Amino acid sequence: MKNLWNDGDAEKLVADYAKKGVARDLALRVYTTRLLGGEPRLVLHGGGNTSCKTKAVDLVGDEWDVLCVKGSGWDMGVIEPQGLPAVKLGALLKARSLTRLSDEDMVALQRVNLIDPSSPNPSVETLLHAFLPHKFVDHTHSTAILAIVDQDDSEALSEKVFGSKMGFVPYIMPGFDLAKAAADVFEADPTVEGLILDKHGIFTFGDDAKQAYDRMIHYVNVAEDFIASHGKPRTEKAALPARLAKPAEIAPMLRGAVAVARGEGRFDRMISDFRTSDTIVDFINSAKIADYAGRGVSTPDLSIRIKTGPMALPAPDADEIGGYKSVIRSHVEQFAKDYRAYFESNDALDDVKRTMLDQMPRLTLVPGLGMFGHGRTLKDAKIASDVGEMWIEAVRGAEAVGDFRPLSKADLFPLEYWSLEQAKLASNKPKPLTGQVVLVTGGAGAIGTATAKLFVDNGAHAVVVDLDASRAAEAAKKAGNSSIGIGADITDPAQMRAAFDKAVAVYGGLDILVSNAGAAWEGRIGELDDATLRKSFELNFFAHQSAAQNAVRIMLEQGTGGVLLFNTSKQAINPGPKFGAYGIPKAATLFLSRQYALDYGAHGIRSNAVNADRIRSGLLTDAMIASRSGARGVSEKEYMSGNLLGQEVTAEDVAQAFLHQALAERTTADVTTVDGGNIAAALR
Repeated sequence: MKNLWNDGDAEKLVADYAKKGVARDLALRVYTTRLLGGEPRLVLHGGGNTSCKTKAVDLVGDEWDVLCVKGSGWDMGVIEPQGLPAVKLGALLKARSLTRLSDEDMVALQRVNLIDPSSPNPSVETLLHAFLPHKFVDHTHSTAILAIVDQDDSEALSEKVFGSKMGFVPYIMPGFDLAKAAADVFEADPTVEGLILDKHGIFTFGDDAKQAYDRMIHYVNVAEDFIASHGKPRTEKAALPARLAKPAEIAPMLRGAVAVARGEGRFDRMISDFRTSDTIVDFINSAKIADYAGRGVSTPDLSIRIKTGPMALPAPDADEIGGYKSVIRSHVEQFAKDYRAYFESNDALDDVKRTMLDQMPRLTLVPGLGMFGHGRTLKDAKIASDVGEMWIEAVRGAEAVGDFRPLSKADLFPLEYWSLEQAKLASNKPKPLTGQVVLVTGGAGAIGTATAKLFVDNGAHAVVVDLDASRAAEAAKKAGNSSIGIGADITDPAQMRAAFDKAVAVYGGLDILVSNAGAAWEGRIGELDDATLRKSFELNFFAHQSAAQNAVRIMLEQGTGGVLLFNTSKQAINPGPKFGAYGIPKAATLFLSRQYALDYGAHGIRSNAVNADRIRSGLLTDAMIASRSGARGVSEKEYMSGNLLGQEVTAEDVAQAFLHQALAERTTADVTTVDGGNIAAALR
């Protein structure tokens, strides 16, 4: 591992922060924390922590000796000074004399001694940092270190690798007890330059930021060199099918299988992130991959990301893909069964009342293909995949020098169900569409953009499809939440299929279709040429059918239902003069929506339509408004607000109707009118 310290960069950061009133110690603490946090083999997604002992002034001007330590929720790779809240050191040191301190009291002690009461909670390992006398202390979950400590003979192996330069701390759950034990180990030999924490990670320390950082990189390199020089031959590979199925073929099956059933056809869905590389595939093709997965996580901190460990599937045979869904479901059911047993047996050991978390895996290994991370958001799914890559590196290293034996699941349980972690989870309330994926055609237009944004605001990830790729990308960026834009001519079945395949590739599947795209042609029906009418049917009917077919294909594979939503326009009910080329295919699309409701309701797939009228958009342009108002003999203002409410209807109003239909779990074959009130267009 390369040492990234650079004197010039360090001094520049010190100078930049000095202009903002940040002292040198804290600026250098930020600098090396970022160096550590930017390396995933050391720190991953909120893991690890650092500290420095310095001085700070409180709100009334009193100066205190403080510990600036990483705060909860901060990512070391991008940390700022406020991510290292200052805690009065004297109060922390007094806690060393206590014989017992509950986790809740530990948090209270740390919070009540914050210099700035608005700071985030200091790290749960704050006391460990405080009890060590050094000015700078660094802690990571290095994969190379984990390869050494995830062994049955970890203490002996650690002594062999590091000699007397590193102290060894037997596994204790993070908190007060670990802090005292680590301090005791250090005080037994104050010459050590760091501590190896069994099944957990590494601490290094020093008189300045560079020394602590240098020691971290040095001892990680010692571990890496040992693994490289003592590596065993590779394990036997499992036999693979002659022809492997593609990731896109199994992604919807897997995504459906890991959805959490809430009863009565309701599901908490997951997003899936597929990850592959030669390194990943080489490892998971091992004949022992199911065994490795069953042993657990490489460090207990990962339990909040991938639970008790990954789930391993058999390699999917392309020639037997029809039966692979049942294979996936049987493995998920077994994973859930094992998780329930793990919870029930460990929960029964005390009188603490706990609520079992969902039993679904968060990381699935598929030999021959790669791995899928699962999460309620794409961010969470990607984190699970990132964790999977580091899990693979740690396990590979552990197997190279011995036998991968991480913390037992019985010891893992108190951390996964730690009251402090449970409080974090309880505060994370999902939105109505969290975990769901919506695809919107005509997504860069006024209605499409408004709909994508509203669905994302309610938790969904959006796939914005439009003929104009740049506008689709712009609308997706505006929607947010890692939404994507796709350019496609939806009258081309191949391009339509590719758009849906992209949704599967990025998110693992699809839950909601908003088939919204359309365009209008004018002319009296008896004088309209066939080419114009056929062109209108291609976009205003057949494209809706193509979109629905693709959506249903994915939804059936998932087995968790879904929603089809069609923009059919009031023209489907109340045709306007010289507008037959638009209204006739729209009428067909209205009945298409009802046919889907009829044919797929038994599968939990709902189908509804929105009849909107007179919405300013790419279809109803200023020129079109002038033309249509002229055809009806009214002013443009009267035309746009010519309804019972006397108000113009907007794209956002249509988006609200689509959202309502998406959330109305017991509504299908519905037609919602959004036109401000037009009796002639009302359904009878």
